[in-house]
Amino acid sequence: MKNTFGTGISVTLFGESHGEAIGAVLDGLAPGISIDEEFIAKRLFLRRPSGKIGTARREEDKFKILSGVFNGKTTGTPLCIIIPNENTVSRDYDEIKNLARPGHADYAANIKYHGFEDHRGGGHFSGRITAALVAAGAIALLALKSKGIDIGTHIKALGEVKDREFRDYTEDIARLNESVFAVLDGNAAAAMEKEIEKSAEAGDSIGGILETAVTGTDAGVGEPWFDTVEGVVSHAVFSVPGVKGIEFGIGFEGIKLRGSEYNDPFYTENGKIYTKTNNNGGINGGITNGMPIIFRTAIKPTPSVYKEQETVDMAKKENAVIKISGRHDPAIIHRARAVIDSVTALALCDLLAQRYGTDYFGGAK
Repeated sequence: MKNTFGTGISVTLFGESHGEAIGAVLDGLAPGISIDEEFIAKRLFLRRPSGKIGTARREEDKFKILSGVFNGKTTGTPLCIIIPNENTVSRDYDEIKNLARPGHADYAANIKYHGFEDHRGGGHFSGRITAALVAAGAIALLALKSKGIDIGTHIKALGEVKDREFRDYTEDIARLNESVFAVLDGNAAAAMEKEIEKSAEAGDSIGGILETAVTGTDAGVGEPWFDTVEGVVSHAVFSVPGVKGIEFGIGFEGIKLRGSEYNDPFYTENGKIYTKTNNNGGINGGITNGMPIIFRTAIKPTPSVYKEQETVDMAKKENAVIKISGRHDPAIIHRARAVIDSVTALALCDLLAQRYGTDYFGGAK
């Protein structure tokens, strides 16, 4: 049973949705990385629910760094962050603790952990745990920014509503990282919020597609075959609850093209090499080519809906019906984008540490 991701720089998650606290341990960080607690708090704010389109469970996410930081810099030893759980209503789960909620990990977890798992709020499988990922990811995002690497994610599509494409990456990423509802087109944002509200009014939920851009990566990062950039990023992204698919560059749309159309022609300018198009999403042979890394992530509709559904009683081994109560999101995609940014940052930090060594991010004198 493993809750750790990464080789050179790793993150370990711990805690349950309704436990005392959740948290993360970052190991392998170089000494001397600047820690900005205001930035960590800002990233956690972007993940939190708000308004009519989010769950009524509102945690303040008052994190605390227990180790690995001294005088505002990493020490090089394991960095531990904890976030208390303060707004829990565990009674919502008592009556249904033996009923497998459709779309959730309840049944799979019950089999894996032999019934000893914490069922409240989904326990260790809850989206609540992603707050710890975002806190750890904020440190990775700052480390990358110190090397000129920026990450931004927008809601590419929600239901049938679509956002515009990335245009000016620098400007668009900066705008997204200041937005609570990360959409590039204001009209699309309004339409998406209406779709989420309609789903909530119907006691249902809705999913969509996130698109992520990474700029500033040098060519030559990534390992062929088993530790490709696509493989490592996908590994991290699939840790996020609700993710059901990922595609890089032009993705599945590329099957409609001939090879001559799909290929990205190279050219040189002022001594640097670029590609005229970016259908491959900044990656060739599993290795970065210096162009922006582009990928899209499919986020399924939130499984907790207020409609009656068929299920089983896991204790009695009998068919049953379930109608979930409690506090749930009609959509998680707008909150998940901060999590996708975070796991992408953690994956890239690990890849860069393997390429250049862990001191690449540090403040060595």
